[in-house]
Amino acid sequence: MLELAPAQAKARRIPALGLYVHVPFCAAACDYCAFYQITPTAAGVARFLAGIAREAELATANRPVDTVFWGGGTPGLLAPRALRALGEGVRGHCGGQPREWTVEMAPASVTPERLAALRALGVTRVSLGVQSFQPALLAALGRRHTVRQVRQAYAAVRAAGFASVNLDLIFAIPGQELAAWRADLDEAVRLEPDHLSTYCLTFEEDTALFARLAAGRVRRDVAAEIAYYTEAWERLGAAGYAQYEVSNFARPGHRCAHNVNTWRMQEWIGLGPSAASQFGGWRSRNVPDLDRWLAELAAGRRSGLERVELTPRLLAEDSLIFGLRMNDGVDLPALRERFPGAPWERVESLAGRLVEEGLAERAAESSLRLTLRGRLVADAVGAQIMEAMAESN
Repeated sequence: MLELAPAQAKARRIPALGLYVHVPFCAAACDYCAFYQITPTAAGVARFLAGIAREAELATANRPVDTVFWGGGTPGLLAPRALRALGEGVRGHCGGQPREWTVEMAPASVTPERLAALRALGVTRVSLGVQSFQPALLAALGRRHTVRQVRQAYAAVRAAGFASVNLDLIFAIPGQELAAWRADLDEAVRLEPDHLSTYCLTFEEDTALFARLAAGRVRRDVAAEIAYYTEAWERLGAAGYAQYEVSNFARPGHRCAHNVNTWRMQEWIGLGPSAASQFGGWRSRNVPDLDRWLAELAAGRRSGLERVELTPRLLAEDSLIFGLRMNDGVDLPALRERFPGAPWERVESLAGRLVEEGLAERAAESSLRLTLRGRLVADAVGAQIMEAMAESN
């Protein structure tokens, strides 16, 4: 079981533990999505639920789960009865009620019955995949919901009384102009969610959108992407949403704790086909295939692919890459104490160069964080961190 009495956990100061559940069912694949997904059937859902119950038994952690996140796929596509079964099974292995429990939902899947089931389970946070309020842009992404469904879904989620509601938006969509992005941001702010995630469209291999890119039917415009980033940062900041990560903004008290723990390289256990885990000194991913995942569980084992040992060097590298994407930055002495085996002399040298180039600043004697200009090239900074770590091999 994934449990330990909360009082014991507090006494031992055990780090946060997250639990991610990948629900692979989607009514249809979006053109930009590369996540593992399958069309739901009654038999497939039943087999999936049985598999999650079995995998939770095998994933022994002996400590309480702090945060839960259901992603997909479309978790909200499950019927209310299936949502209750999944939630009750997961909660039974958490060692108590998680302090934050997020479920992703597509606007077209939101119903009062599903929301009631989630509220009864103790879900605290709903993340709606809106992507855009422009019909033409939704079509360009291959999204099946309408703007009217977005508004109806948001109203229903609010009426259900969840503690926190997030809206996902995407920018740099083929055919999008900056005026349309401003309109999407303004409409999102008008709804007054607690949290907003704004993602630059990525072209993932094995997607319909990537095929269009390869054929020259669409193209990336990096200069335009920078304009979209800065527009979101300025507009959402003025509306009272504090940016705490390159793509994430929240009102006070509404940061996504599950994601923050992940970016800070805490531990999490992933359940379901294709779910990733970082636990017990290893990072791995379940096989992205429902039948093969179930076959592994029937044999009494979890299907860990791409199994990588979590060395101090790797954890330090990822702590820096993801930590610097956060506005708070990183506490270098604390990381050095946590991962003493990493090449910290090279890290300090790189930090100095980033400050000299105006990409980072020392917020305090021990803290390093990216400047606004640095956050615009956070991926390039991450590549420099990886290069510095590799040079020390």
